[in-house]
Amino acid sequence: MKITVNSEPTEVSGTVADLLEARTGDRRPSGIAVAVDEEIVPRDDWARWQLRDGHVVEIVTAVQGG
Repeated sequence: MKITVNSEPTEVSGTVADLLEARTGDRRPSGIAVAVDEEIVPRDDWARWQLRDGHVVEIVTAVQGG
């Protein structure tokens, strides 16, 4: 299916956790927040949140700095 991840068209299937594993190698990477269609997906729901064609996903990484 086709979704958009951080403004980039992407072909994926599965859950938010599957998407994160494909992109980071980890199903529950730390320092990450995920929103699907402008709705925050709680970390505990990543493995259950099924992605669908047309979803818009934003993956945000926490960065420390000064």
